[in-house]
Amino acid sequence: MSSDFRDTDPDVTAAIVKPAPGRRRFVPTALVFACAALAIVGGVAATLLRHADPSPAVTFTALDGSKFSTGDLRGKVVLVNFWATSCTTCVHEMPKMVDTYRRFHDSGLDFVAVAMSYDAPTYVASYAAKRKLPFRVAIDADGSAARVFGDVQMTPTTFVLDKQGRIIKKYLGEPDFAELHRLIQAQLAV
Repeated sequence: MSSDFRDTDPDVTAAIVKPAPGRRRFVPTALVFACAALAIVGGVAATLLRHADPSPAVTFTALDGSKFSTGDLRGKVVLVNFWATSCTTCVHEMPKMVDTYRRFHDSGLDFVAVAMSYDAPTYVASYAAKRKLPFRVAIDADGSAARVFGDVQMTPTTFVLDKQGRIIKKYLGEPDFAELHRLIQAQLAV
């Protein structure tokens, strides 16, 4: 008998390759379940993107004390950016946010920079004045805006709202600005 099983009797080779009667093949079954799970998860993710969530109804208080709500922003594509002056990523991304606003504002983009409740209003006002932020800056003194937007804890967190006021994208951390610009352009064209 040869030491190489391929040279053995075909019936013996078949017994080695084929599972014994009554035994199931684990790997193919596991693959079927894994593929099915991925298809379900992918379908759910696609459904969530097709059926965007409505933005929460919230009233913002701007630095000048004026008030405006998410309802007032309908008809425009809106970025709602939760940030803090103590957040290095927020400070780093802010010039890019300003550029994004300037690039798309005349086409219908609006922007709200929402300072977190732990950020001192004097720091926020100083930062906004020094950097000449061209968009509305709101103070979330009691944390209510962060709560109704899904209990925002991490900064920066940016939401993209479509013209109907639905949340179509959420970025945790600094967004990929090329992707963000493509999304804004697509939404402005609708």
